[in-house]
Amino acid sequence: MLFTPLGHMVLEFSRPDSENFRTTHLSCIIHYRKRMENEEQLSKMELQLESQIQIERTVKEKVAVKKVIEKKLQENFSCSLDKLKTLITGFFPVLQWLPKYKLKEWILGDTISGILVAVVMVPQSIAYALLAGLETSSSLYASFFSCIIYFLMGTSRHISVGIFSLICLLVGQVVDRELQLAGFDVDEDSKMMPIAMANADNWNKSDVNPTMLMNFTLPGSLNFECDRKCYAVSVSAALTFMCGIYQVLMAVFNLGFVSKYLSEPLLDGFATGASITIVTMQVKYLIGIKLPRSHGPGSVVVTWINIFKNIHKTNFCDLITTAICMPLLIASKELGERYKHKLKFPFPMELTIVVIATLISHFVNLNEMYGSSITGAIPTGFLPPKVPNWHLLPRVAMDAVTLAIISFAFTISLSELFAKKHGYTIQANQETYALGFCNVVQSFFHSYASSATLVKTLVKDSSGCQTQLSSVVSAVLVLMLLLFLAPVFYSLQKCVLASIIIVSLRGALMKFRDLPKQWKMSKIDTLVWWVTMLSVTLISTELGLFTGVTFSLLCVIVRTQVPRAALLGQIQGSTLYEDQAEYNNLTPIPQIKIFRFEAPLYYANKDFFMDSLMKKVELNPALEIAKQKKEESKQIKNKEEKAFNGNIKQEQTVVSKRLIPKVYNFHTIILDCSTIQFLDTVGINTMKTVLKDYNEIGIRVLLANCNPSVIDSLTRGGYFGEICKEVGTQLFYSVHAAVQYAKASWPEPGNSTL
Repeated sequence: MLFTPLGHMVLEFSRPDSENFRTTHLSCIIHYRKRMENEEQLSKMELQLESQIQIERTVKEKVAVKKVIEKKLQENFSCSLDKLKTLITGFFPVLQWLPKYKLKEWILGDTISGILVAVVMVPQSIAYALLAGLETSSSLYASFFSCIIYFLMGTSRHISVGIFSLICLLVGQVVDRELQLAGFDVDEDSKMMPIAMANADNWNKSDVNPTMLMNFTLPGSLNFECDRKCYAVSVSAALTFMCGIYQVLMAVFNLGFVSKYLSEPLLDGFATGASITIVTMQVKYLIGIKLPRSHGPGSVVVTWINIFKNIHKTNFCDLITTAICMPLLIASKELGERYKHKLKFPFPMELTIVVIATLISHFVNLNEMYGSSITGAIPTGFLPPKVPNWHLLPRVAMDAVTLAIISFAFTISLSELFAKKHGYTIQANQETYALGFCNVVQSFFHSYASSATLVKTLVKDSSGCQTQLSSVVSAVLVLMLLLFLAPVFYSLQKCVLASIIIVSLRGALMKFRDLPKQWKMSKIDTLVWWVTMLSVTLISTELGLFTGVTFSLLCVIVRTQVPRAALLGQIQGSTLYEDQAEYNNLTPIPQIKIFRFEAPLYYANKDFFMDSLMKKVELNPALEIAKQKKEESKQIKNKEEKAFNGNIKQEQTVVSKRLIPKVYNFHTIILDCSTIQFLDTVGINTMKTVLKDYNEIGIRVLLANCNPSVIDSLTRGGYFGEICKEVGTQLFYSVHAAVQYAKASWPEPGNSTL
């Protein structure tokens, strides 16, 4: 007895006679053929079973809302010593890392970085006061308090929080608008009343030029006439207070996700557009001409027109100073970037130029001899806190929203960047608290809003900063300047400050060089950049930001409304399927159409889904049904005319469907749902319509690669029937399984007929 490789038994005889051998051999052949037929059927059954693999879904327990609320309340409102300790250390992260501070290893790096940041911070504080339209002391207060508060509450070890050029621009625009509405001349160069701001009782009205005072009384506890700069400080304080309140509320209600709608191209476009606006505002200081400040849409264009109209009034002393300072600052930046790996810390070119320019201006007396515009007196001493004017809060409430979101977005993105670089994590919610309390506290000290700044953060990072203790070092140096050294910069020319501002914007302005590369990567992101940049430049910063966000969201909507739709073919020798229009050497499956829609299916793109499907499979079921009904009616009419018996009408109606053969080149449509993230009510009804229409003309519709969300939506919508009887024959967990099932269901070659 022998066995074949297939396991069939064959009898072997030593010397069989011819008749017995013939009979036995014939019976073996018949048995073998029967076994082969059974195996073919078995293989088909196994193939069909493989195509109907069922995965058991996890049964989720129904969550009792009452129990969840009770648990949350117990977690958040229960009181214990450990929880109180965790709450305090979480709100003040300095209590976590300061006891673990490695004094011998970190103190040198933190001290050096703190000194270098202060060296950069001082000239920038003086310069950015021009942007905000406020006194230099306001910038110094902002720098001081932001360093101290972020040291206590921040979670990033490396970022530097303080005054930022874009934030100063936003503050300055609000201040100018409110000054105009209050009747002040925004271009008037008047002296501020620092004594009155500190103590109303010590202020003498005769100390101020009467032409510089308006018949304007600030509402509130202090009832006295207020000049232009006094009112400007009140507006900036109210704006900063509201900005801080919004950021604290964002942290309380976990609304930090709002910044996610500010994409990187949008922020880059905003930064570049704002930088162009800032440069435009500083040109008059560079060449020493006096211009009226333009506001509203098109202010950049109007300002440039006024510059060229008044170019003949250029102050050559300021122009020469600018021509000397600008190349030195640019060369310093370029050389610093080129040799940053060889330098232990960057050379403080800004402070060097400020000191030298101040000395020259003082001893040569450039202000009196050549009419060069100078910084003027900077009040010294530490002013007592003052509550922001509550009557101004409603006027700046909407402006503070933009300010809060922009400063938060820049701070979080910069914190995450350096945390990733140095291998630690930040707490975004705590960062929002820190930034919010920075702004709230600063508003009581005649200051304005703060944000993380890239330039000073890079200085900290490159000079060996390890913790936020470096911020305390910077704050101490700024405090010394506030108390004792501020009058030193009385004679500093404004053209020097304008040069520092413009050079600090070099990074944002050089984004134009990255546009060709960005265009190759993503044309839509490049369009977002251009729309945001042009809107900020030509309209205004706030409206430009709103326009950029709106356009960015519209781009996302359009991409889901008109997505890619593909007809798939099989990769030879595999169970994978891809787009036939994008790849070569794909094998179309005979009599099966595999369609993929690369977007969620919802109300906005359901028409595009239907049109794409019918275009790809080259069959419109509604038209086919209409044609067949028309042909059916025509045949029935003809039959009725020839009929002799009135009862034949009903019979011919049934027969007519058999008399209208319609042949298609496929019998199954497989919808690859792997890229459909979700379905709304319209999307569910669209899927049901597709199933119904194609089934009516004899085309079966199968689903593959549906995620659990889509399956649940279809189940709730009744796609698989009331008790889901059709799930096993309509839903598959891979395209290949659906293809195998379709082949097994229609094994015979031929076309689909109705």
